[in-house]
Amino acid sequence: MPTQRPLDDFRALIERMPKLDAAAGAAATQLFEGNRAGRSRLGAIASLFASVSGGRPSMSRPSLALFAGTHGIARHGISSRRMDATLATVGACGSGDAPVNHLCAANMIGLKVYDLALHLPTGDISAIAAMDERNAAATMAFGMEAIAGGADCVLVGSIASTGDETVAAALFCALHGGAPSDWLPDDDLAGKRATLIADALENHRASLGDPLAVLAALGGREFAAMAGAILAARIEKVPAILDGTTALAAASALWAIDPEAVAHCLLAEAAPGAGSRAAERLGLRPLLAEGLAAGEGTAAALAVSTVRDALALHAGFAAQARAGQHH
Repeated sequence: MPTQRPLDDFRALIERMPKLDAAAGAAATQLFEGNRAGRSRLGAIASLFASVSGGRPSMSRPSLALFAGTHGIARHGISSRRMDATLATVGACGSGDAPVNHLCAANMIGLKVYDLALHLPTGDISAIAAMDERNAAATMAFGMEAIAGGADCVLVGSIASTGDETVAAALFCALHGGAPSDWLPDDDLAGKRATLIADALENHRASLGDPLAVLAALGGREFAAMAGAILAARIEKVPAILDGTTALAAASALWAIDPEAVAHCLLAEAAPGAGSRAAERLGLRPLLAEGLAAGEGTAAALAVSTVRDALALHAGFAAQARAGQHH
């Protein structure tokens, strides 16, 4: 009998995830088509919400979950971001002073910020695993708590940290293929980052066929926690909005097991380069035009307005159809 591994529970959850309600999604699409708005992306949003929840699409309690972690690979000096900047942002979110606090208040979005042992960077992935499978499983389970409290749409993102773009690029390489340079911004540090990613992929070759093992070996705590939050939303039939490149990297680990694992997701924005390329692989079109976000949860918070409008339009079409039946 095979030995139970720490991440097997998550593999089992993906195998048993509920099917989307195709009939509910089709009914929403039909409403838009009947009102000559079939080509509108707002119809696709309403259809996704209906098919995920299995009922009339609505959103009254959106909640943004922002995860913060630190990376061992940052010790190689591969980012202009200061190591203490992540801690400062977490503090600002806690005191209500971060830009995203104001955006969430303006758009009636709940906000939870998760400090994932910021004082303890993960392993340097160019030499050792970021986490063992037991710690990765515990972190994913912790991330699943993001949907507690009755949110009917979960927004998933991270607080920027030193080295997170390199970690995301390593995950994209392992999960989608290509060279490190395909997934890195073309700047002065690109060569150094590409070499470190190549070392990481070589050192963790044994994990590369298993997406969750890849997430443990190459990811960071915030990536594992975001994957847990996205998976929990899928299991609980809650639509999710992904906030940018790090969330796309976390979602890619689930997608690589079964593309249906991210069928409940919308994408707020895709940064040029790695973000756009990953979005294309996952079949996700960003809701926001390029350049509209300001990082760290702001894209997902801004996208909520578009989603609200789509659902309001659906409700209007439905009310109009009911009124027509009575005449």
